Order: sequence, then structure tokens, then C-alpha cells
Amino acid sequence: MAPARHCHIRTEQLPTGCDQPTGFTQGIPLRSTRRQFLLTASALVLAAALADLGLPGGAQAQSVAEAELMQPGPLGEVSMGDAKAPVTIIEYASMTCPHCAHFAINTFPALKEKYIDTGKVRFIFREFPFDPVAAGAFMLARCAGNDKFFAVVDLLFHTQREWAVEKPLQPLLKTVRQAGFTEESFKACLANQKMLDGVEWVRNRGAEKFKVDSTPTFFINGQIQKGALSFEDMEKVIQPLLKT
Repeated sequence: MAPARHCHIRTEQLPTGCDQPTGFTQGIPLRSTRRQFLLTASALVLAAALADLGLPGGAQAQSVAEAELMQPGPLGEVSMGDAKAPVTIIEYASMTCPHCAHFAINTFPALKEKYIDTGKVRFIFREFPFDPVAAGAFMLARCAGNDKFFAVVDLLFHTQREWAVEKPLQPLLKTVRQAGFTEESFKACLANQKMLDGVEWVRNRGAEKFKVDSTPTFFINGQIQKGALSFEDMEKVIQPLLKT
């Protein structure tokens, strides 16, 4: 299986491998507040094109304990598919990662149609924001409610190049208006420190407990797979698990 593209970061820093522009300040803590989000967002120049990083990816030998992996965060789990499906896929993603958007647009629809909608796979989506803008996007998806969560995530990935820009707030507001947000509800969501804390809890636990350091990272029945896998490569992992 060929190495899959992914955005790579060092645990303690903002992204260092996804088209980081010259002059971008490294080492900004991932811990955020709404004020930091508003101040930092206007200074971020985020990747708009896919980068061929040449980093190792594909199948990994590691696996993690299922009980530990399945523990939900303080905001609860958001999932698709039958809770009793024989295969569980957990994706850690960042909303500003172009490779996550590539997977969401090019691979996920076929995965959903063939495996999730047919009861063979349960899919869990978890937050792993690289930066305050990604954290804010996740907060908006959460604020939309569980019934609209995946629709908002899909909308944000499809429009990533429009709002993941130097000054993201107005484009982001324009985008989520399509999901029913008003300027008032938009600001209220981004001011929700409890929501931000919940998003960061998931991210920090993924990094510390499961050694997630790039996105997208998948755990397929506990086995780690890194990078934006093609549908064909994902099938190669899923099919043997359905036969056991």
C-alpha cells in the first residue's frame, strides 16, 4: 500500500508540514481561548493546496487497547453507522488540513455507501485541531448539534479553500450561515469556553495517549493507519476484519 498523504505536526506546536508560509511563527501553544482564536486567526495563512510531503504513511504495526480508544470525550461521541458493526473506524482530523478534506471529498462517500450505510462499519469522527481556526471550525460543527454535525463538517471541508485564509472569520461566518447560523449564534459558539475545552481534550488525549501526530489518522479496530487513504487501500484493511 503506497504511503498516504497527511499533515504532520510536532505535538507541542502548530503544523510544520502543510505548506507553512515563510515567517510563520512556530511554537504557539495549542491551548486556546476565544480571544487567542480571534487574535491568531487573522494572522494564519493556511494551506490551500495539497502538498506531497513524502512522509511515511500507510499501514502501521501499532494497535491500541480497544477500551482505552473507545472512551468518549466530555462532549460525547459523534458517529455514523450501527453501534454493533463488526468494524469501527475512528478518524482524527483537523478542519484546516487539506489531506483531511481530500479524504472527506474523495474517499468517504464510497466508504459510507458500501460499509457504513450497510451496517458493516461504525465511523467515529474526532477533533484534532492544528490551530485556533480549526478549533473554531470544530466548535461550530458541535454547536450545530449532533443531527447536523456531519453535514457541517462536510460543508466546511468542501469550502475549506474559501475560509481557511489569512482573515477567516467573515468567510467562516458566510459558510456556516448555510447551516443556519446567525452572526449572534456564530459569536456565541466561538465564545463557549466549555466547547473549546472539550475539543482540546479530545485532541490532547489523542496526542498523549494514542500518539496521534498527523492527520488524518485512522484507528480501524484499533490498528493505526496514517494518511488520506484511498477507498481501495481502506478496503484492504476492512475486508479481512469482516471475515474474522
